[in-house]
Amino acid sequence: MLGHDTISIERISRQGNTLTTDEVDRFPRVRIRHTVVELNDDGSIQHLVMNIHTPSEPSGQRDRKVIADVSGNKVHLSKTDSTGTVNRDFATGGSIVVAHVPQMYSLYELYFVAASKQAAASKHSVGSPVKMRQFYIDREFDRFPLGEATVNPLDGGKIEVTHDWLAGTGEAMMDSGNNMLSYSGARSTYNVRVKRLAAPPDVKGIADRFEAKETESGIVKSLSVRDTIRARIGNSIFTVDYGRPLLRGRALLGDVIPYDRIWRTGANEATQFTTSTEIRLAGMQVAAGTYTLFTAPHTNGVDLIVNKQTGEWGTEYNRSFNLGTATMVSEVAASPVEKFTISVIPANNRHGTLVFEWGSFRWIAPIEVQ
Repeated sequence: MLGHDTISIERISRQGNTLTTDEVDRFPRVRIRHTVVELNDDGSIQHLVMNIHTPSEPSGQRDRKVIADVSGNKVHLSKTDSTGTVNRDFATGGSIVVAHVPQMYSLYELYFVAASKQAAASKHSVGSPVKMRQFYIDREFDRFPLGEATVNPLDGGKIEVTHDWLAGTGEAMMDSGNNMLSYSGARSTYNVRVKRLAAPPDVKGIADRFEAKETESGIVKSLSVRDTIRARIGNSIFTVDYGRPLLRGRALLGDVIPYDRIWRTGANEATQFTTSTEIRLAGMQVAAGTYTLFTAPHTNGVDLIVNKQTGEWGTEYNRSFNLGTATMVSEVAASPVEKFTISVIPANNRHGTLVFEWGSFRWIAPIEVQ
């Protein structure tokens, strides 16, 4: 659930080490999946086959199959659709390998079970994180190789997860039989709530309704809306393209946005900043061009990072591309800001400010046109 909306539902059965799921999700397009996973005794994936049907795609592109085989220190991935088959091999370094689909929480449950078994086998103390590698089914293999995930088993059946595609921390509750009872994204920028149902759901009926609604109204809009702002200071034109997550009553700094870690400064794809002329931004000399903006909040302030890599997903931060880092001015907003907002505010023909606002924080960097 996201708010009052059901965005995915699964029917899961398991016999021995074979897990079979039928699932439908609608973010942003309706996708209907049938998946069979063969697990190792330690809970990691040995073999996965997923058939995916996307009704809104052109007729020749609606169906594809993804196969994953994990053996030794390698994962082999293949994707087959009407255009042919793509194969990729990735080294795992011997890590536990899990699969990631944003709305398939049966796969999240596999993260948690495998991590709990690893922690028990290694006699980890409570709160000791377990490192994993994850492959992506809905992403292009050549663009997105194996990512990293960390699962932290805690007392009382509580488990925390962080990974490359999650801004913040997810929390799950498990029962004594290693079943996931619930999951919450309240401490991440994706505030989803997941619960285990008492009776198996009618996935086909729900998928038919989702598909009919999509045919009538179009695909679901991104929940963190992408926006573009344009502004002018003197002879310099500025453009900022960024994702706008919602506050939804959450605590941000130190929770959804952890301290002392790089934040994508928005949601989804990285925040792109373009200037048509050379400027000074928070004291940094920035030539005309397009850059990615990141921030690093701390308990005593926030750093602005200007990075020369562009077009990446928001968690693909590479410090080797940094142009520079500078401290922003931190203020408390006059009233809570529900939707993350970036503004370029002119003061005169040479000066202005870049402003980030969300919840109770307001971060400011001076702009000087050269």
